[in-house]
Amino acid sequence: MMVLMAVGAMAQVPKREFRGAWIQCVNNQFNGIGTQKMQQTLTYQLDELQKTGINCIIFQVRPEGDALYPSRLEPWSRYLSGQQGVAPNPYWDPLQWMITECHRRGMELHAWINPYRAKTKGTPALTSPYYRQHPDRFFEYDGLWIFDPGIPENRQYICHVACDIARRYDIDGLHIDDYFYPYPVAGKAIPDDASYKKYGGGMNRGDWRRKNVNDFMRDMHDSLQAVKPWVKFGVSPFGIYRNQKNDVNGSATNGLQNYDDLYADVLEWIRQGWVDYNVPQIYWEIGHKAADYETLIKWWSTHAQGRPLIVGQDVERTVKYSDTTNPKTHQVYQKYNLQRRYAQGSCQWYAKACVDNPNNYTTVLRQVYHKYPALQPAMPWMDSKAPGKPRKLAAVWTAHGYRLFWTAPKAKTEMDRATRYVVYRFAKGEKVNIEDPSHIVCITPETSIALPYKDGKTQYIYMVTALDRVQNESKVAKKKVKL
Repeated sequence: MMVLMAVGAMAQVPKREFRGAWIQCVNNQFNGIGTQKMQQTLTYQLDELQKTGINCIIFQVRPEGDALYPSRLEPWSRYLSGQQGVAPNPYWDPLQWMITECHRRGMELHAWINPYRAKTKGTPALTSPYYRQHPDRFFEYDGLWIFDPGIPENRQYICHVACDIARRYDIDGLHIDDYFYPYPVAGKAIPDDASYKKYGGGMNRGDWRRKNVNDFMRDMHDSLQAVKPWVKFGVSPFGIYRNQKNDVNGSATNGLQNYDDLYADVLEWIRQGWVDYNVPQIYWEIGHKAADYETLIKWWSTHAQGRPLIVGQDVERTVKYSDTTNPKTHQVYQKYNLQRRYAQGSCQWYAKACVDNPNNYTTVLRQVYHKYPALQPAMPWMDSKAPGKPRKLAAVWTAHGYRLFWTAPKAKTEMDRATRYVVYRFAKGEKVNIEDPSHIVCITPETSIALPYKDGKTQYIYMVTALDRVQNESKVAKKKVKL
């Protein structure tokens, strides 16, 4: 069905674009497979995602008040060993391992937590010390156990968990998903009467619930900034904010709503600057009767408020449905052309689906949309000062061949420190333009690269820039070489 084709709209490829992928554990892909097999699985996925141009991995480390890393606060996740509270064997730290592997590949690593979920239906018992000390701060809903969002101590505790991750690990971002108040089940009321009576203060219950989540989002942003001001805070909400039938400013859709059903006022978080990037899960196809992809990406773009809009792309659904103008192919071209017009990138749901390359979905990314490397979107509200440029650029023969070396620029603060470098190459006579990503050789944390020497007869200009913690880019250092 899928035929690769030239796309004229792709002549202008952005130099900056968020290209993420979610690696989740709740699909049980790691449950009980052991340390060696999990590392092999993740290595394969990361290698394939790197080939696909993915520049950010969002790795699930706290699916249900637990941890895929050693924590003094919460138990080991059952999604590793099969039983909550049991450490992996042989012992290892999946989060630290992922940070090392992602950074080695030039990728960012964002730690993904589910803030409020404490127990899913598949978890037989809770071993969390916090739950054992304060069982009254939780409620049960349709087989789930939830941290009651109406209790201030829960908000403080979840922020404490997130900041513990940020303090101990060199993460680039902290990411939360779409589970705030639980997804509604027909005939079941949320059992928060006790906390509403104690803390409601006479507010309408819906407004009070939204305030609880707003307070949490504000506190999470502020606490992360206090710990490490370069850690990005991102959210991946459900794809519909409000329907027009409930709000004249809502989208022309008909489905579950963040604002009314999950008590997640996403636009307020963006307006207040509490989130650094927004990844609505626009998983539906173009032409969906209740939640059309094109309608939603345009709506979210209109309300982006200067924050990067990243599209949550459903890999399997994209290849399931035909292009509305060309039934011989699926919707990857339509969706990505819209993304390039209205958003600053995408995140693949889910990483393994992307790796599996259903119906050439990933091939299209590699050959068309992600053909060249990309820097992350700029975030000037976090930091806009560029680092110094690389120093002492030199081409040197070594025992391992011809290499280009440079030295890190000096930095007065951690925010100014170079963490990655962008290497560009231009042939003799070519227009030198570092805004053209087709000239990017690589984005690397290293301070040298191998040069493809042939016979020493062809001259090139190599240029190297430094990227700081939030990928502000320095001025260029350049070197002429003959290869």
